[in-house]
Amino acid sequence: MQMKLSLSTLDKLPETVARPSYHRKDLSPGILHIGVGNFHRAHQAVYLDKLFNTGRDLDWAIIGAGVKSFDADRRLLMQDQDWLTTVVELDPHGLSAGINGAMIDFLDVDGETLINKLADPAIRIVSLTITEGGYFVDAAGGFDAVHQEIVRDVANPGAPQTVFGLLLAGLQLRHSLGHAPFTILSCDNLPENGQVTRQSIEGLANLISPDLRDWVSENVAFPNSMVDCITPGTSQREIDMVRDTFGIEDASPVVCEPFRQWVMEDNFPLGRPALEQVGVEFVDNVVPYETMKLRILNAGHAAIAYPAALLGHQYVHDAMADPDIASWLVQLMRREVIPVLQPIAGVDFDAYLETCVSRF
Repeated sequence: MQMKLSLSTLDKLPETVARPSYHRKDLSPGILHIGVGNFHRAHQAVYLDKLFNTGRDLDWAIIGAGVKSFDADRRLLMQDQDWLTTVVELDPHGLSAGINGAMIDFLDVDGETLINKLADPAIRIVSLTITEGGYFVDAAGGFDAVHQEIVRDVANPGAPQTVFGLLLAGLQLRHSLGHAPFTILSCDNLPENGQVTRQSIEGLANLISPDLRDWVSENVAFPNSMVDCITPGTSQREIDMVRDTFGIEDASPVVCEPFRQWVMEDNFPLGRPALEQVGVEFVDNVVPYETMKLRILNAGHAAIAYPAALLGHQYVHDAMADPDIASWLVQLMRREVIPVLQPIAGVDFDAYLETCVSRF
């Protein structure tokens, strides 16, 4: 029997499906997240759901937001199921499903609504998953000041349409009301994503007013973070799988690998949830972790693609089933990559490599 996902049906779902141990009425917002896509729901939202299940920090629930038409489409799907998401981990040893209740609302996709919520003092962190291409970075790695969307926001600072224009407007309104600025946390897969976000915010602010840029530079925190969890898109295949395997009618489920990693700089002037209790690593410098990931996981993925294609393997798992490719990857990493990585206290690069091989 299939059950439509909602708060009213949580207790009726199969016992094999994990569900929140906390009550939605006990949650209050502390994070506004822009870009409620699959990766956010498989990664950041999962960490928060785990934290809430410990009974801690229930005042850090998520309010979703977006600026694109597909955000409005996602909002409609999730509104009908009380903002709940089924997250299925694609473990080769057996699929597992859990219901995530960390998001308690999703704003109308409207600029004024978003700006007003950004000014709410309860919102202490604004997090982003707007894709790697959403940061207005030019070919040289700097801020793209001539992008047509940026030019439009500069000409209409009272009615911005970009994420960064909206964030600036929210910060200005918040400041005028006497509230301290929120922390801006990028959760996109970009090296030094906090610095990239700062570059975009300050670049746009400078075009509007150098004084505004200076205020942002002096008062707003942009911690860097490294994120990792392979999360494919959701198609009808995944929707059918969730229904047929777990008996859940979810219009927008998420499937992902069982592995997750989140490493962050601990720079949150208005506080943060105690995510270290559920596996997040807080460090002084994220860069060595990013380098490890880029050179072992990402470069390893690219490296096996070339011999795999030449040998006729279409998928990564097929390539890794070829002992010549698998052995070559391990030796490449151990001989050429790991010896030149900057040591990280408490991190075993060989163990990380074994994890990457297993994930592939």
